[in-house]
Amino acid sequence: MSGIQQVPVVAQAQANPLLRAWQTPFETPPFAEIAPEHFLPAFEQAFADHAAEIAAIEHDPATPDFANTITALERSGKLLSKVSAVFYDLVSAHSNPALLEIDKEVSLRMARHWNPIMMNAVLFGRIAMLHDNRASLRLSSEQLRLLERSYTRFHRAGAGLDEAAKKRMAEINERLAQLGTTFSHHLLGDEQDWFMELGEGDRDGLPESFVAAAEAAAEDRGMQGKAIVTLSRSSVEPFLKCSARRDLREKVYKAFIARGDNGNANDNNAIIVEILKLREESAKLLGFPTFAAYRLEDSMAKTPQAVRGLLERVWKPARARALADRDALQAQVAEEGGNFSLAPWDWRYYAEKLRQRRANFDDAAIKPYLALDNMIEAAFDCATRLFGITFSERKDISVWHPDVRVWEVKDREGRHKALFYGDYFARPSKRSGAWMTSLRDQQKLDGSIAPLVVNVCNFSKGAEGQPSLLSPDDARTLFHEFGHGLHGMLSDVTYPSLSGTSVFTDFVELPSQLYEHWQEQPQVLQQFARHYQTGEPLPEDLLQRFMAARKFNQGFATVEFVSSALIDLEFHTQPTSAVADVRAFERQELERIGMPAEISLRHRPQQFGHIFSGDHYAAGYYSYMWSEVMDADAFGAFEEAGDIFDPAVAKRLHDYIYASGGSRDPENAYVAFRGREPEPDALLRRRGLMETSEAA
Repeated sequence: MSGIQQVPVVAQAQANPLLRAWQTPFETPPFAEIAPEHFLPAFEQAFADHAAEIAAIEHDPATPDFANTITALERSGKLLSKVSAVFYDLVSAHSNPALLEIDKEVSLRMARHWNPIMMNAVLFGRIAMLHDNRASLRLSSEQLRLLERSYTRFHRAGAGLDEAAKKRMAEINERLAQLGTTFSHHLLGDEQDWFMELGEGDRDGLPESFVAAAEAAAEDRGMQGKAIVTLSRSSVEPFLKCSARRDLREKVYKAFIARGDNGNANDNNAIIVEILKLREESAKLLGFPTFAAYRLEDSMAKTPQAVRGLLERVWKPARARALADRDALQAQVAEEGGNFSLAPWDWRYYAEKLRQRRANFDDAAIKPYLALDNMIEAAFDCATRLFGITFSERKDISVWHPDVRVWEVKDREGRHKALFYGDYFARPSKRSGAWMTSLRDQQKLDGSIAPLVVNVCNFSKGAEGQPSLLSPDDARTLFHEFGHGLHGMLSDVTYPSLSGTSVFTDFVELPSQLYEHWQEQPQVLQQFARHYQTGEPLPEDLLQRFMAARKFNQGFATVEFVSSALIDLEFHTQPTSAVADVRAFERQELERIGMPAEISLRHRPQQFGHIFSGDHYAAGYYSYMWSEVMDADAFGAFEEAGDIFDPAVAKRLHDYIYASGGSRDPENAYVAFRGREPEPDALLRRRGLMETSEAA
């Protein structure tokens, strides 16, 4: 690898914290000791170790069996997993130029490392032989699931192709790895480069909590005494909702939707075109007509037609609701004497006014009751009541940034279960969005390994000495990511490949979206929504107004999401010759579905990291909605029991959904929990779109 000097392995291990055994509480990463220069040598050693382990399996003279092939594969690559988890956590949550430069090299090396493994004909031959004879192997249900998933992974990676096709597939994978990394770096670059300073005259309509957060954001950039709007969603959306300055709303909105599409060094248009061409080529090498067909074969949805069917079923009532809301917002503009047509940068502002009028509620009224610490406590308390786990903060665990907090998680018997890291605040070194990841996954292959689970968010920090106050959307995001976190923390499987969130993309959002339901329950809010200054509980009338306002603007929210999911699907089903011009393709597709001009995509293509920073959600952004069909239906089990913490329902939820990881087929897991398949109309009811659907 370029830039690496040959140093004796023992000396490397002593000097490099990534290569030493970690003598830390719970063997956690010693972040304070880890520097960028440690990563390349650590990856080099990890690649070499893993390659040797794979070679030993490949050349084992014994007849292939589950232990010497599948279990041996599960035991391989431990150092690579360990180094990768730390590296990618830092690249996403606390990067710097040195790490981003290393990321370019590592992404290419990672592809070059995995290609010969996943396309290894001898290895695949051993797995295929076991798969063919699986009925006679007397495997446990988890072992059988692992064998099936292992066979599927290798087959779908191209292990059964001829040598020429394998060579081309390897080239494609390497190039896609480079392009995905570049896409995310470009997006981060545009987000870091832009901010808008708020002078005293620029703050009309902005609540004190927003100004405090804007001052904290300025301080993060070394601009003490100033206040700025950044391109973090947690800064942009409340600004668009509250700012009375239409000119500034337009400026912020246009900067936000132009990320990755500015014709500068960070432009992502050419990258998208190349990614789509390479994905289409790889799918055809594997015998699929389109990348979407390839991708969806290994999902709950199975086909692009099934995905399109769900999205279009939701699109029609959502669009009808959004158009009705648009007319009401335009009427409000006229009523106030505004001589202009509603524009996308106006929607949130006037929708908030309309919500105040119709439901007598606005976010600013409830934010003082949604202090971050209280919402964390609420998320923990719900988990305790549902699953019996407890949380206690630890100050002795090394972290990657002073803002990061760590809690030890214990089970009902007081035994150590996991560590949970919370990294909640926006900062320039962090990519936008919110996500769950892990520094170590749960497994029981060689003793009980407890997971290290991470939640990363981008909430606005409170001013000095003041708590961070969340919007209802922020609070829901916190519960969403914590739901993913529980999926990792409660995992109870033997094999690493089946641990925690290692499930289909259109199932992985079920535990997270389901957990959101508890955040909006009156009994949870009554207990934990307390005024950050007085400690007073949320007043009953404000609670009732909040509950009534929840379904407001669902047409907008649903249109914003479904349009992005449809564009993702079209990118990966239409011939790439149709996508030579990304902007033109976007315009054409939005026109085809009748996208209201006053609403933009939740993620324009040039900033759609879900599908272009990697392929995890490529042709899979629909997954949130597919999972929402299940989560809306699943929460009904608690409602039918008459107790949102019903012990019997909670036990089934724990055993079949949160603890089982990927050890079960997801459809079977859902039916085992619910007693039946999900009822699709639950989604429309939850979003308040049922009446519109019937009318449409």
